[in-house]
Amino acid sequence: MELTWHGHSMWHVVVDDTSLLIDPFFDNPHTSLGPADVPTPDYVLLTHGHADHVADVGAFTDATVVGTPELAGWVADEHGAEDTFGMNLGGTVECGDVYVTMHRADHSNGIGTDYEYSAGMPAGYIVSDTKPTQEADEDAFAFYHAGDTGLMTEMRDVIGPFLEPDAAALPVGDHFTMGPAQAAIAADWLDVDHVFPMHYDTFPPIEIDVSQVEREVAATGADAEVHLLDGDESYTFERPYASE
Repeated sequence: MELTWHGHSMWHVVVDDTSLLIDPFFDNPHTSLGPADVPTPDYVLLTHGHADHVADVGAFTDATVVGTPELAGWVADEHGAEDTFGMNLGGTVECGDVYVTMHRADHSNGIGTDYEYSAGMPAGYIVSDTKPTQEADEDAFAFYHAGDTGLMTEMRDVIGPFLEPDAAALPVGDHFTMGPAQAAIAADWLDVDHVFPMHYDTFPPIEIDVSQVEREVAATGADAEVHLLDGDESYTFERPYASE
């Protein structure tokens, strides 16, 4: 699984022959790319309807756009996307070579400048190379994109023990989402091996010293490695994942 962070909450995920783009928003200081510089993904996953997560979805209408039914319908109506499908919290869908599970995020979810439309519940996604089951599979690997969220006990009680992510992209910018301290608790509750900070330094309210994330994770006693990626930088998990 190859993970590329394009700044803010935008990730490009490649598993075998399937590529996904999560929350396309190129007007951020951590990327030098524009929508035309990115190969068209097979799927675009949208966590919620705020502009800093859906601003550039119109450039990828040749992909299959995935989100809540309300958000997928808005993309079809607003941007003319012909291939969309809505899913909802708790559901798992097969997207090419990967399985995508939608889980709740604690946030708001309006669409438009004045948030005149509701996009349903905000969400995060667990992207895995095998279908989530309760049968042990050491070769399986799952990446959790938490979306915009505050700390929530579902990370400890549901996502960690039952969906078992190995790596997590967590918002750390504070103000609109978790900050470093709560993100560190999330990493501990999720019991992940790898943490990728996101959603920081895009706007003045979320400018932080991102190295604080490393210190906070260490303070929790969590056995997670924090990866502070540069914009447009990739990190690859090679099979067999158990050796990572």
